[in-house]
Amino acid sequence: MADNERLLARERLQIEQIRALDLEELEVEEVDDDYNDDSSADDAAAAATGRGMADEYTFNTCLASLHTYLGEVEDTHHRMAFLDGGAVLNLPIFYLEGVVLFPDATLPLRVIQPNFVVAIERALSQVDAPYTIGVIRVYRDPNNRSIKFANIGTTAEIRQYRRLEDGSLNVVTRGQQRFRLRRRWIDVEGAPYGEIQIIQEDVPLRAPRAAFGDLAPFSNRKGHSFPRAMPSHASRGNSNGSMDVDNDSEANSDESFESALSLTEKGIHQSAIESYYGSDVMSTSSDGEKSEFLSQGSQSKDSDSTDSLHSCPESLVDLGSSSISEMQSSKQKDPSTCWRNTDSKQIRRVPRAFWPYWVYRMYDSYCLAQGVADMWKQIVGAPLMDGLVKKPDLLSFYIASKLPVSESTRQELLEIDGISYRLRREIELLQTVNLLRCKTCQTVFARRSDMLVMSSEGPLGAYVNPHGFVHEIMTLYKATGLALIGSAVKEYSWFPGYAWTVTNCATCETQMGWLFTATKKNLKPKLFWGIRSAQVSDDLH
Repeated sequence: MADNERLLARERLQIEQIRALDLEELEVEEVDDDYNDDSSADDAAAAATGRGMADEYTFNTCLASLHTYLGEVEDTHHRMAFLDGGAVLNLPIFYLEGVVLFPDATLPLRVIQPNFVVAIERALSQVDAPYTIGVIRVYRDPNNRSIKFANIGTTAEIRQYRRLEDGSLNVVTRGQQRFRLRRRWIDVEGAPYGEIQIIQEDVPLRAPRAAFGDLAPFSNRKGHSFPRAMPSHASRGNSNGSMDVDNDSEANSDESFESALSLTEKGIHQSAIESYYGSDVMSTSSDGEKSEFLSQGSQSKDSDSTDSLHSCPESLVDLGSSSISEMQSSKQKDPSTCWRNTDSKQIRRVPRAFWPYWVYRMYDSYCLAQGVADMWKQIVGAPLMDGLVKKPDLLSFYIASKLPVSESTRQELLEIDGISYRLRREIELLQTVNLLRCKTCQTVFARRSDMLVMSSEGPLGAYVNPHGFVHEIMTLYKATGLALIGSAVKEYSWFPGYAWTVTNCATCETQMGWLFTATKKNLKPKLFWGIRSAQVSDDLH
């Protein structure tokens, strides 16, 4: 009986503890009303003082990319095929100030003016390119404040739209292809139109396989032999057939390569081969290029391996540079040891072209894409670019659309023809961009490392306000030298769960963007800044 009473007492105690926990959980759930000023300043400071808090963020970044503030919009269920490069057609044109649209970037629109409503209606019904409009950046000349039009823009496909009771339209578009604006006009109904030509995009460049490969069989090189300083074991390898046995296709490849050269080019090529055979490259090489060739040869076991030829293990920052320490160590080694540890096939891996291999690699789109992705991961962190490394064209546009730079610099990136050139420019910007300054007074308000990803599409995106003005903003977890104007507003927030407050530059009083503060206690980060890219200075150092 005593045991039973003890068991019953223990069960009653457990039941009371469970009820207490249920009550505690209920109280926590009920505290879901608006966030007030009673929360500690330390929490707010912690949410805005470092990336270490990123793992504790509770905001769903997918909400921002859905543009839920536009209300319910209907999907057009239409996906247009890409237009042929060089195609010429007439499209309704949207001229947007402070906005540079890139392929595959999202652009929301709040269409209020009747002439632009007509333009959208025309786009929905046109035959040549249905559901498509053109987007061009407009800006003011800094000298006389006159309006200027960019020559390069991007087509945008209408993915979602909704007609409101007042006749206005809420539209969500997606960038498609770059185009060149040939001429523009206003039609009889006031809709802006333009004649555009689709830009033919190049294909990603790879370092040519013919630029680096095996020498022709030694038997075909009369009058050439290994230097006398070469150890005798190499000749034993030769007697075993390890050097002389080459297939006919390889010899034919070398002969066809030389047959395509002019007399002058053949002379240069032959002299390069003679100089290669006539020196002990393993012991006396002091040329960084030759060290690079041998390094590449040791990594590329088979000339048919595409990955080995186009891999980029080194950082793009040091493209074409060789390690001095490696060269010095190679000099200090005993030549016989070097020859003993070197496969004869690796020795024969030399350049076939006039430029060193690292020169070609400087413009290898895939190598550059890997470098950009690595730098992005180091600087920004998210979203990861690994999935786009094998698509350098898409990666180049994505990085260009998310860099925390001024709109004029973004327009410059849009106008660059050539994937490799665009990627190289982006690497340069990622290396040099550090301070973010006010465009008007040059006051520093943030650093590149202050970027914060609040949207699944990245740290920079386009949003539209109720009056139809589109703003491209970069999100930062920390900013200085900014003054808040007015009180926080919850309606029409681009980031659900956050209220926005207009913020100006404290020095020149120009509007810089907005401060977003959480309206719910359990929402993190507690606050962050949205800065207009149109108000970022071109001076980024």
